[in-house]
Amino acid sequence: MGQMQSDAEKEVALKNIQLLYRKFTSECPSGNLHLHEFKKIFGINRNSTEEESAYTENVFRSFDTNKDGQMDFMEYVAAVHLVLRGKLEDKLRWSFKVYDRDGNGCLDKEEVTLILAIIHKIRTKNDPSISGNVKDICDRIFELVDKNNDCQISLEEFVEGAKKDPWVMDQLKLDIGPCEWFIESQKEPS
Repeated sequence: MGQMQSDAEKEVALKNIQLLYRKFTSECPSGNLHLHEFKKIFGINRNSTEEESAYTENVFRSFDTNKDGQMDFMEYVAAVHLVLRGKLEDKLRWSFKVYDRDGNGCLDKEEVTLILAIIHKIRTKNDPSISGNVKDICDRIFELVDKNNDCQISLEEFVEGAKKDPWVMDQLKLDIGPCEWFIESQKEPS
C-alpha cells in the first residue's frame, strides 16, 4: 500500500525545482539572492516602514544558513518549502532562529521584545484596532513559556509553549507574506 500525502505535506517535486531554478537564475543572475533582492520579493520598498525592513532582514538572516550574506539556490529552495509547505514544528523552529539574533540557542527578553515590537508595529499598521503593550506581552510569554524560570527561552520551551497555548502561538508566529513573485515561482507556466 502506498502512502497518501496532502499537498501541504509534499516536498518540492523535481519538476518544480527545475522551474524554480529557472526563475531563480532569471531573477538572480549572480546565482545568489542578496538582501535587496529578497526585500523586493517580499514587497519591501522605499514606502515600507523601518519595522517591515528590519523584520525582512531578520527573516533573510534566518534563511542564510551559511551566514555569507546571500542565499544560494539550495537555501532558497529550503525557504520556499518551509514558507509554502512546512510543518508547524519546522516553522516554529525557524521562527525561533529569527528571534535568536545572537545565535546562542536561547532567547532573552531583549531579543523577544525586539521582534515582538517589529511584529506589533506591522500588525497595528495593517489593523489599527490591535492594542497591547509589547513589554507586557513579552513578560506574559516568559511567564507561560520559560518553564525553568532562568529568564531565557530554549528552543524546546519555545516550541512546546507555542503548541500548548493559542495566545502564545499568535504572539510568537511569524507570518511572512511573500509577494506574487514568490508564489508564482511555484507555479508551472501555462
